[in-house]
Amino acid sequence: MKRRTPACTDCETVDRRDFIKVIGGIAAAAGSSMWSLPGAYAAPSSSSAAETIVGRFYNSLSDEQKKTICFSINDPLRQKINANWHITKPIVGSDFYNAEQKKQIEEIVRNVTSPDGYARLQKQMEFDSGGLGDYSVAMFGEPGKASFEWELTGRHLTLRADGNSIDKAAFGGPIIYGHGEEDPKANLFYYQTQQVNEVFRALDAKQAKDALVEKAPNEAAVELQGESGKFPGIAIGQLSSDQKELVEKTLKVLLAPYRQEDADEVMEIVKGSGGTDKLHMAFYQQGDLQNDKVWDIWRVEGPSFVWHFRGAPHVHAYINVGAVTTAAKS
Repeated sequence: MKRRTPACTDCETVDRRDFIKVIGGIAAAAGSSMWSLPGAYAAPSSSSAAETIVGRFYNSLSDEQKKTICFSINDPLRQKINANWHITKPIVGSDFYNAEQKKQIEEIVRNVTSPDGYARLQKQMEFDSGGLGDYSVAMFGEPGKASFEWELTGRHLTLRADGNSIDKAAFGGPIIYGHGEEDPKANLFYYQTQQVNEVFRALDAKQAKDALVEKAPNEAAVELQGESGKFPGIAIGQLSSDQKELVEKTLKVLLAPYRQEDADEVMEIVKGSGGTDKLHMAFYQQGDLQNDKVWDIWRVEGPSFVWHFRGAPHVHAYINVGAVTTAAKS
């Protein structure tokens, strides 16, 4: 039987135009980097596994289906984010989609995630809303002819596949994940909090004082600030080499639920805006569940990167990574 949970009353609606800042140019690469990437700029393409299925999905839609779930690439709906909303009314499990289309949607989700990430999101969707069937999808633009983006939304989840149509915006734009489990040690993403807190425990007293902040910002305040931005917490560039290695390990853990193409694009964008040395990490005293000083709210931020994790009272995570431009290619 499908699990039904109450509305997430602390979810907030934010227009992406209000917080995406266009960053002109990429700074010379500097600092440490997680991966040495061969060849051209790393990113998914229109021929990537997920995007190939997106093309088949789009071509399978009837005219009536397209009227309901297809929009211009510049439609404001693509720019809206929320931890609990449906971008279109038809849900995946409804009769609106035929059996093959439902299978394609599931395959797209599988292909924009890693095997572990897919398994976690399956559990999250089942816990929070009864499964993938209770989520909705939308198409922006047209695969094969112009810029396009496929998007999945629902309770505590936003996923995108764009074949790099949205230039140097990792994941195709801001994404969201979460989990309604309020026991911090039982939520599906507590392992991320544990890993991030390893960095905090590795700090000396002065560093810890710099990194610990009393009050957290709005969880959806993930505007890209660029090189002139002011970021909370401690700068990674101030850390020792072994502490930096721990930060890089932590970033790998955070990115592990997603496909390698997206993870590579994230780190290429970070590299282009000064490397991991330009990132900051903040740990918030606010929302310390169980008063155990395992900080449940934390943030990693730099010129082109924001990862805000709010673990109290339950998980909401907003991710925004982008550089040069977040506008669709014409």
